[in-house]
Amino acid sequence: MEKSYKVIKIIELVKPGELGGVEKYKRITFKTHGGTVLNVDIPEASFTAEKAAPILEKKAVEADKILSL
Repeated sequence: MEKSYKVIKIIELVKPGELGGVEKYKRITFKTHGGTVLNVDIPEASFTAEKAAPILEKKAVEADKILSL
């Protein structure tokens, strides 16, 4: 099955944690088939292909649906 998005870049973000310390995230920038460019932040602990793919797919499909309105 063809993906409805293409990943453009991935960067690491570090944010202050609620209880002190820091939280690390990966910001994924991707482009949908409709041409919309989106960013999604995923916690570093959840940053795997298996966990990120469904999130990106869902966001891409929804963005293209909205774009077609």
